Amino acid sequence: MTATALAIEQAVNTSHYPLAEPDGLAWRSAVARVRAELAADGCSVLRDFIRPARLTTLGEQCASIAGRAYDEVRTVNVYNTAPDPSLPPDHPAHLTMARGNSFVARVDIPDDFLIHRLYLDHGFQRFLAACLEVPRIHPLADPYAGLCLNVVEPGREHPWHFDTNEYAVSMVTQAPDSGGVFEYCPGIRTPSEEHLDDVAAVLAGRGEHLVRRLALRPGDLQVFRGRYSLHRVTRVAGETARHSAIFSYSERGDIVGSPERTRQLFGRVAPAHLAPRGRLDGLLD
Repeated sequence: MTATALAIEQAVNTSHYPLAEPDGLAWRSAVARVRAELAADGCSVLRDFIRPARLTTLGEQCASIAGRAYDEVRTVNVYNTAPDPSLPPDHPAHLTMARGNSFVARVDIPDDFLIHRLYLDHGFQRFLAACLEVPRIHPLADPYAGLCLNVVEPGREHPWHFDTNEYAVSMVTQAPDSGGVFEYCPGIRTPSEEHLDDVAAVLAGRGEHLVRRLALRPGDLQVFRGRYSLHRVTRVAGETARHSAIFSYSERGDIVGSPERTRQLFGRVAPAHLAPRGRLDGLLD
């Protein structure tokens, strides 16, 4: 066993999530539960994925780099696309919101941090692929968005949006004093249909029946189909920021974000973003 594998085994609650034992009963049970919850709800939460003894390390590591986040409050729409006057007047892309959260890019997360080692761990990837019922998943080719730390300071929020990648895996590493609730609308769009009326209803506050809420704790792992589920983090209150690690994968190994989306989130682009090598579908970004 390598030093990296040993560190992952020490951090992950292997009695419930034995990443190195894909043929074991506990592994199969966890996978079956995640599959069932994804099918029913578009989201699954693996409680206490990280051992309680490692939560302090997890939180302190991520807090130590939170200051590296690109911090700029921007006016965005739900698709994070540029204004398009050619769209119909009632299109939800015309509704703008203030995005107050910020992101630490993968290139600014030290390789030896727990979240970075977990992101690249083959056992973790194999487990997630089984949960998602795909043969294999790959880290994104995007040097910024594949793994990032989402920072929501008190008084700010991460407004309604869709993810660029098919599915996202996230973990709160620091909980706020209050607020910062994860809300989502599972399967509100499909790979072939935007369902603009439903999206518009949620943005206008008329879609409460489509919205679900989650109370997430540090160390809980969330598996989520974010490409097709509208979601947000509500306004954070109190004195403590909300930090969460976002692990993004794809069935393909060539996915990168668009230049527009990347500049919004990280304030810069890399050469990979100027000539994107892959798109998942024809949906708005």
